[in-house]
Amino acid sequence: MNRFSYHMYEMAHAALVPARAVSDATRLLFKSPVNPLAHTPFGRNMAASAELFERLTRRYGKPTFGLDTTSVNGVTVAVTEEIVWEKPFGRLIHFSRAAQLAKPQPSLLIVAPLSGHYATLLRGTVEAFLPHYEVYITDWADARMVPLSAGSFDLDDYIDYLIEIYQFLGKDIKGAGLHTLGVCQPSVPLIAAVARMEAENHPLAPASMTLMGGPIDTRRSPTAVNALAQERGTEWFRRNCIFSVPFPYPGFGRQVYPGFLQLSGFMAMNMDRHVNAHVEMFNHLVKGDGDSAEKHRDFYDEYMAVMDLSADYYLQTIENVFVQHSLPKGEMKHRGKPVDLTAIHRTGLMTVEGEKDDISGVGQTYAAQELCVNIPAERKVHYLQNGVGHYGVFNGSRFRSEIAPRIRDFIANLEQDAARDTKGAKLKLAASNG
Repeated sequence: MNRFSYHMYEMAHAALVPARAVSDATRLLFKSPVNPLAHTPFGRNMAASAELFERLTRRYGKPTFGLDTTSVNGVTVAVTEEIVWEKPFGRLIHFSRAAQLAKPQPSLLIVAPLSGHYATLLRGTVEAFLPHYEVYITDWADARMVPLSAGSFDLDDYIDYLIEIYQFLGKDIKGAGLHTLGVCQPSVPLIAAVARMEAENHPLAPASMTLMGGPIDTRRSPTAVNALAQERGTEWFRRNCIFSVPFPYPGFGRQVYPGFLQLSGFMAMNMDRHVNAHVEMFNHLVKGDGDSAEKHRDFYDEYMAVMDLSADYYLQTIENVFVQHSLPKGEMKHRGKPVDLTAIHRTGLMTVEGEKDDISGVGQTYAAQELCVNIPAERKVHYLQNGVGHYGVFNGSRFRSEIAPRIRDFIANLEQDAARDTKGAKLKLAASNG
């Protein structure tokens, strides 16, 4: 059954193409200003019904960031996306700003989740930090678009990618170095990559890491997601969630965890809320409330756009993070070498949690503070944001007004400490030479 389920999904989607075409034509007909029925309750109901049907049965493409400008030191400047590093399963995007700066701003690497949605889910996160940093973000590839000839991709590869990116960015950064931020799932590989570099005293290890709503220790305040993984075990996910990519995708034959399954899981967790949201959109369309309907479209254009995950990566993450709890137990390995969080002693650490987070419960991210025992206390910060769920940890009004400023303060303090250390070292060298 598993072998052909992805193919059946594709067949069902293809079978609905004529119905979607008719639905779209119906919407256009009953929204046309030259159609007298467009101004009647019947016409508005028909147009709203047709739009909802089309939106609920379409496949959503990869969204764009659409961040064309930002404000730097009170001046509006153009922003250009440029790919500065790339491998088969991911690339690094730099949001280059056309700003004339008397003093270079720190660099911030945002590690986007590889959990079904695209990196554009963090559009608001990027936007909040663009005025203050040279911002980079990981843009992970849709596994169904990666040919088998490109090889496999698992959690070890993910960590390898991050180490390479740290080195790539760190080699040209002055002062305190590179600052990193991981949202949800990447908290584990982000901190693991730092631990591996710190264990070898690598000079390009990041200056800081900010972990936001991440599953460092899922034994703490376990959520429904954690309980399901613990109860079912890795083999259940292998039997029921792994499929082969069908023809004619470039990744034909690759074993993946499909995005449509991930999306089904996301929506099932809050089905009532999604149903009510679509009912409200229908009512907004009937009433002619275009602004409210547009907000709904924007949210679901992002939310419904999903990608496939490499089966190797997905199953290794389930096993290490959610079933065996390898990282907090000190048992996690990368390429056969231990991931020892006690080796981290130079990289600063900030953890951020949401009071109402139903994906990563309160305490799961804070666990990093207790595990990284050799980071000096003055380089460690924890913040619990009241009144927000998982999404609110990295997006929305409270993120912009309360969380982002605290992250900026954390980085600024580390930058100041690094500047003092650099100045002190220069004075000491001058005195010894004098």
